[in-house]
Amino acid sequence: MLVRPSAPPEPTNADPGHSVTLIALAWARSGDKGDLFNVGVIARKAEYLPYIRAALTPGAVKEWYAHFNASKVLRYDLPGFNALNFVVDESLAGGINNSPRLDAAAKGMAQQLLEFPVPVSAAIAAALKPH
Repeated sequence: MLVRPSAPPEPTNADPGHSVTLIALAWARSGDKGDLFNVGVIARKAEYLPYIRAALTPGAVKEWYAHFNASKVLRYDLPGFNALNFVVDESLAGGINNSPRLDAAAKGMAQQLLEFPVPVSAAIAAALKPH
């Protein structure tokens, strides 16, 4: 029998007063696939994934990329990798050969998402502050 791992639990101590940018918590990579792009987000530490997942809901990511007028955003958990993959559908104005967009290959989309504010615990925020 195939057992699917469950999603990480929601963090109980996330505090909007202690937000950090996603880049402090994760790496990201993006690319185009026709008229959509995807962004993979990999937590730097497994303990960060619940905070990332709680902040990066499909709705929040769609709003972050609102300037692309995407039809929908799908989020996929990647168990075992401490990662998420986002598919931003109908967002590249026809794809790489048709799009008038500056980044029709979507290589910079991950960099945009890495500025997303993620509420974390006070302890994580303190540990990530430059000393």
